[in-house]
Amino acid sequence: MNALVPHIEPHMRPLTMMQSLKAARRNVLEIIPAICYLQPMISGRMGTRWHMVQDPTVNKRVFLDNAAAYPKSEVMNRMLRPAVGNSLFTSEGAEWRWQRRAVAPVFAQRNVVALSPVMTATAERACARIAGNGPHEMVAEMMSATFDVICEVALSGREHFDAEVYGAAITRYFETAGKASLLDFLHFPEWVPRPGAIMGRGATKTMHDMVTEAIDARRAVAPGGADDLLDHMLAATDPETGRQMTPEELLHNMQFFIVAGHETTALALAWSLYLLAAHPHLMEHAGDEARRVLGDRPAGAEDLDAMPYAKQVLEEAMRLYPPVGLLARNVIEPDVLGGREVLPNDTVFLAIYALHRHEMWWDRPNDFDPDNFAPDAVKARHRYLYLPFGAGPRVCVGANFAMMQAQIILCTLLARYRFALTDHPPPVPTMSMTIRPEPGVWLSATPV
Repeated sequence: MNALVPHIEPHMRPLTMMQSLKAARRNVLEIIPAICYLQPMISGRMGTRWHMVQDPTVNKRVFLDNAAAYPKSEVMNRMLRPAVGNSLFTSEGAEWRWQRRAVAPVFAQRNVVALSPVMTATAERACARIAGNGPHEMVAEMMSATFDVICEVALSGREHFDAEVYGAAITRYFETAGKASLLDFLHFPEWVPRPGAIMGRGATKTMHDMVTEAIDARRAVAPGGADDLLDHMLAATDPETGRQMTPEELLHNMQFFIVAGHETTALALAWSLYLLAAHPHLMEHAGDEARRVLGDRPAGAEDLDAMPYAKQVLEEAMRLYPPVGLLARNVIEPDVLGGREVLPNDTVFLAIYALHRHEMWWDRPNDFDPDNFAPDAVKARHRYLYLPFGAGPRVCVGANFAMMQAQIILCTLLARYRFALTDHPPPVPTMSMTIRPEPGVWLSATPV
């Protein structure tokens, strides 16, 4: 293992049900066995049959070619529904399609580019907060930066949000309702209350109250003038039925986009800065590129093509630490995956974390090497070997938005500061819903 690139030491033997539950509650990445980093697919039984996939051709079938046979796992949806209800992320079929059509215009490329000045202003504020050598906890810094952006895009401002309180509620939710329960492993019906869901009610209420206040304030001033995500959702109409979002659907979709729209980007930035600080020669290379293009000004959308290495850094960070490291799908009709029969009621786990570090697919898979995303390397690689935003029809609708804001913020920071490791311990990749660096990323920042 490369000590500069923290990794979870995988277990060598199959886990029992209780061991799996404990591992899933402690760190979901711990349930991925060592053989998954060597083999394209493994299967087993724990009450029902399960299959863990690390094969690009199988990924393509599950995500794209036969996606209707693999709806999202009810266990994962059960953990998310208290916060995001039957929103775009958890819905299926016609319900999903019309919600997707409602929000897609906000994230069209022309609109994303038009939003770039908001991202530039946020990057400038992030730089201003990093004064002196630190140390600075970069997860918190990046969460604050990306929260600014998503609030502006979703709500044209954050006047109804206390970022610190909202962020603490997200963390509390992930640590309670967002963790698997023994009742899930024993296949109890969803209506049986899970202890974690009960413990997470306060966090859910905190988040929902802030979002509801913002929605009510918009309704009071006649929506339609802001041209933000909330306006689009208030006006959205299903072309097949003519119906609009109910107040509950509106709340849940806004909640989902605010959480997903800032946390995953902030984590990609924090991991990128940590990895660059752990490899000073790559930090110098990325910083030189940013300073050559930007000087001392903040980055804008028009600058990004001239700074390709920063994008490679972000993509490599998301290879090593994808936003979501493990996805689960229910099987609802017979199929064959990788030459193996799968049957209704089986579970398919898409082990993105193992796929991205797999010995069959990557040279030196546990090393940090942004050249993995040089144009020729990307062109030669199977499309379904790298899945930080998912794939197929349900690929993340905000992927372009996320990448643009991450590049603008990262390039601006690298042009101004040289980041270095401190005497804090290296972060451990820990997943409940997303892969977070625990207990944080502490770096010094020296002006250049």
